[in-house]
Amino acid sequence: MENSRDIFMACDADFNDANIVMFSAPFDGTTSFRPGARFAGGEIRRASFGIETFSPYQSKDLLNLQIFDAGELELPLGNATRVLEAVEARTAEILDAKKTPFLIGGEHLITLGAVRAAARTFPDLHILHFDAHADLRNDYFGERLSHATVMRRVWEIVGNGKIHQLGIRSGDAEEFAFASAHTNMYKFDLRDMEKTCRTLRGKPVYFSLDLDVLDPAALPGTGTPEPGGVSFRELHNAVMLLRDLNIVACDVVELAPNYDTSGVSTMAACKIIREILMIL
Repeated sequence: MENSRDIFMACDADFNDANIVMFSAPFDGTTSFRPGARFAGGEIRRASFGIETFSPYQSKDLLNLQIFDAGELELPLGNATRVLEAVEARTAEILDAKKTPFLIGGEHLITLGAVRAAARTFPDLHILHFDAHADLRNDYFGERLSHATVMRRVWEIVGNGKIHQLGIRSGDAEEFAFASAHTNMYKFDLRDMEKTCRTLRGKPVYFSLDLDVLDPAALPGTGTPEPGGVSFRELHNAVMLLRDLNIVACDVVELAPNYDTSGVSTMAACKIIREILMIL
């Protein structure tokens, strides 16, 4: 696996020694509103050196952990099918090596490639999904592969009752009807995270964090900002509860850094990634 000259801070362990392997998928080819998520991986890596490696929340330091940043995948940006194949292959490679994959987006569709690989390794896989959007459309303007359909495609893999969605505050009527029958959806905020964790304890969990779960006041740098979201502190507190779960793979997606020239959105992404890495 190739390394990149730009890495997330302190994630410079050798692949063979690492227990977490980070990589990014610079793809936003199905973005329905504002493109730009393809630039997130590079911006996150560069900005990460602006925060500390030490977390006062967890009294841990990235310097003491074994994490390898494999850099960005080289992707055929106009071909969603081949992009998903590349993400799936890299995730499978990491899982086959008995390590935890950490995927940085890119748009949310890339999650599907990683889930395909994780579900083969963990047949009882559950999905924990933080997002503003349900992402449960069967198609979006005729396209079945879209960031608006990703959780519907994931459902086709894992089945009923295995997708747990929190913070959802946007979608069409059919998506919410589908969720009532097939997923566990908790709308508007993350207050049901403790209850969800009790349900998921002891099960293999794929955690997918769409950063637009945050209110645009906290993270304006995203492709589809949705007012009415959670604060950074609320997201952070929910993420801390991941310590009780068996997280076998995860992703952080949908940062579009160019829409926030202040850099605050990118720094928020860096900080939440740091905390998740320590939990894993």
